[in-house]
Amino acid sequence: MINMNLKRLRQQHSFTQEKLAEDLGVSRQVVAKWEKGESTPDIHFCIKLAELYDVTIDSLVHYDEQESGISIPSKGKHFFGTTKVGERGQIVIPKEARDLFHIKAGDTLIIVGDEDRGLAIVPKSYMQGFFPPSVLLNKEGDEE
Repeated sequence: MINMNLKRLRQQHSFTQEKLAEDLGVSRQVVAKWEKGESTPDIHFCIKLAELYDVTIDSLVHYDEQESGISIPSKGKHFFGTTKVGERGQIVIPKEARDLFHIKAGDTLIIVGDEDRGLAIVPKSYMQGFFPPSVLLNKEGDEE
């Protein structure tokens, strides 16, 4: 998996194997072997590569683009999978996302939208100062 990630990230960043090798202080053949899966970069180079591509080491090593359907996210960006919308509009927020963003039962979430870019779900506490208080008070989405 790391070999595919290394190749994809290098291509996304428009590096040639030669340029990447030069930046890392290795030969082009070493980079080619990493990308073919014939060898694996040691932790020192994994750290450098993760920093260069602005991804986590975990994503560099374990991320499966074929399974998720999207390319490796940058640090701080996450892909939590998909969810289906229920008949009444309800969705389930994956546990990993709830844990990361400290969302628990009873929390108020803000739903914002952009007609070109889609919807976003944001904890109300993150939105303080973004909207005037009257907007947050008047748009509570409690079910009837």
